[in-house]
Amino acid sequence: MTFYLQRLENLFDRPDVVSIALFAGALLAGLVVQRLVFRSLTYLVSDKDLVWRSIVSRTRRPSQLAVLALALVIASSLAPLSARQADVVQHLLTVCLILLAGWVARTAINIWLILYLRRFKLDAEDNLLARKHVTQTRILQRVANVLIVAIVVSWVMMTFEPIRQYGVSLLASAGAAGLVAGLALQPVLKNLFAGIQLAITQPIRIDDALLVEGEWGRVEEITSTYVVLKIWDWRRLVLPLSYFIEKPFQNWTRETASLIGSVTIFLDFTIPVQAVREKVEEIAAASPLWDRQVVNVAVVDFREEVMEIRILVSASDAGRAFDLRCEVREKLIDHIRDTFPQALPRTRAEVAAVPERRSA
Repeated sequence: MTFYLQRLENLFDRPDVVSIALFAGALLAGLVVQRLVFRSLTYLVSDKDLVWRSIVSRTRRPSQLAVLALALVIASSLAPLSARQADVVQHLLTVCLILLAGWVARTAINIWLILYLRRFKLDAEDNLLARKHVTQTRILQRVANVLIVAIVVSWVMMTFEPIRQYGVSLLASAGAAGLVAGLALQPVLKNLFAGIQLAITQPIRIDDALLVEGEWGRVEEITSTYVVLKIWDWRRLVLPLSYFIEKPFQNWTRETASLIGSVTIFLDFTIPVQAVREKVEEIAAASPLWDRQVVNVAVVDFREEVMEIRILVSASDAGRAFDLRCEVREKLIDHIRDTFPQALPRTRAEVAAVPERRSA
């Protein structure tokens, strides 16, 4: 027994063993303290608002890293380290603090986003203002996250002497390495700046109805580099952010979601236009899709055999406008077929009587 106690005493006389034991004990104690504090905070906010619960849950990992870094600082001040070992520990702590700063910055942005967006509801009937703010904040959040990652990576690289110049080039975008990286990342940087421009000018927003490349759909997601458009038949059209800066497209909900739908019908000249106008007004008034703003019937053109009648009806959004146009077509053609069947388009032909030949 005395032999083992003596071996153990000799073991703890070694500075490296004492240092390892102090660091291990400090890390273990830090994990225990952080877990106890986190459980206490979780219990305290269990009956609070969703925002407080979200803040506590999102700060778990950064707080854990902060406690471990603090524990390493305390252990390094007590451990009998050599000059080289102290430099290694100090370097490790510096890297931890840089990572912690970046992590805290991203967490702060996420928490601010939650607090800011809780005032806006995308599922509201009139969600134009909500879509504007949600689009702006999400684009800026992704741009900020990219910048934070770039700064943290370059900062960490600058702490290592062999690769310090690459960190400086990445951070300052200067030198040959920065130029090569800039040229290689030109599409990414192009979309990154396009995202900033989109967030400021907002030609598109989340849930906007767009007509792009002959496809109609709604903006489902806007990332830092691309936009996902959910097509009406549930397909997804993915476009780079720069597309919406450089090329024309149709935004059906830019200022308001209301739209005027157009229905064109070709009828014979014998149709009484006033009867068609009254029937269209009756169909629109009975439809829950009509927003009670625009209904109009006009003869816009004459053809050789028929006349062209254009019907305009308005609805609160693009989907309802499309359904209302279909409803007007179906009910109007049924009415014309039953009431004025002779007015449906037809081809006229006049057959002249051939005189009979008299026998000689």
